Amino acid sequence: MDSRLEAIRDTVLARNPGEAEFHQAVVEVFESLGPVHDRHPEFLEAAILERLCEPERQIIFRVPWTDDTGRVQINRGFRVEFNSALGPYKGGLRFHPSVYLGIVKFLGFEQIFKNALTGMPIGGGKGGSDFDPRGRSDAEVMRFCQSFMTELYRHIGEYTDVPAGDIGVGGREIGYLFGQYKRITNRYESGVLTGKGISWGGSLVRPEATGFGTVIFTQEMLKTRGTSFDGKRVVVSGSGNVAINAIAKAQALGATVVACSDSSGYIVDEAGIDVGLLRQVKEVERARLKEYAARRAGVSYVEGGSVWDVDASVALPCATQNELDGGAAARLVRGGLLAVGEGANMPSTRDAVAVFQEAGVLFGPGKAANAGGVATSALEMQQNASRDSWSFEHTEERLTEIMVGIHHRCASTADEYGDPGNYVLGANIGGFVKVADAMLAQGLI
Repeated sequence: MDSRLEAIRDTVLARNPGEAEFHQAVVEVFESLGPVHDRHPEFLEAAILERLCEPERQIIFRVPWTDDTGRVQINRGFRVEFNSALGPYKGGLRFHPSVYLGIVKFLGFEQIFKNALTGMPIGGGKGGSDFDPRGRSDAEVMRFCQSFMTELYRHIGEYTDVPAGDIGVGGREIGYLFGQYKRITNRYESGVLTGKGISWGGSLVRPEATGFGTVIFTQEMLKTRGTSFDGKRVVVSGSGNVAINAIAKAQALGATVVACSDSSGYIVDEAGIDVGLLRQVKEVERARLKEYAARRAGVSYVEGGSVWDVDASVALPCATQNELDGGAAARLVRGGLLAVGEGANMPSTRDAVAVFQEAGVLFGPGKAANAGGVATSALEMQQNASRDSWSFEHTEERLTEIMVGIHHRCASTADEYGDPGNYVLGANIGGFVKVADAMLAQGLI
């Protein structure tokens, strides 16, 4: 790391003790930024990095609700409004037992760069709760969401902060959250949340966007090596919305996706994952992957273990942070890996990234490769603002343009700074410079 940035890094880590994921995200960005400060000493003089690492606002609140037995439950809610230099805060809500302030800050910090790379006028933020919707009834989820929004509503708005979904927050949760916001404010403010239902202000392609975008970005990386998804053997981690749509898009481009996973284990389907059956099992029935294996001939199910034990040409980690470590990366490389496109936020550990880069594997970091979701959320905001609704084809075309543009920005920035093919450096510098220029222009705020 550049020595000028080490003191700043140490201060940031000391000011945010015990937040391992946030520390990891900060260090990874800092390691790319030395060359930027050689060209732009004004960024150091204006303390851009110090300001960028300190959220503009951090909100923590109590969420009381009653379960179906009548027992009062208490969860903790978060919203970190990190940076608004480019536009209103934008980023998802995550409902998962692992959520704490460090997770939300890491996600919000990554969101700053991700949103900048899209070229859309949106800042960075993130939120969520340690509530676990898994196994809860619809009525329990509704009561929790209503309580959560009863506090959150005062901090959000279409020109202030626009949440969306993330892990544990899908169309059901967004619907309950939006209904409570409308009830409290007495306004039909469509642009306050994205990921809404198609019939009440949502955007076509939004459910598919993160998974589709990851595959589009990875396809652009493969093109730089004169190849494509066609004929490639692919492994995907996860089996939620992002994973399912990444599988669908990869197979539409000619790949065979042979494995995916959930928290209990993974399946191997050498004929290629049946996306229709996977949707039925995971999205309709909310069942485990074991049920997919029970219904489809020739499929093996592995309890526990790692989906990264399955050889592939392309890996798409689409589950959660730090799911793919150095050992798994080395196994994938030995199995003939060509490319990795991160469909989740920071799913590869620092050791894994180092293994991929040393082996010459194409590596698309999440802040670039999975930006399709937030990009399409911004398109949803455009449609809401203009009281318009676009076709699936038009919206997918816009998503493709944005993802190709993100790839170009990352690749050209890496070239400009003397490290061709380093998409981590390209994404970090490309996003940082855009935000830093805006912060410099807006003064010391």
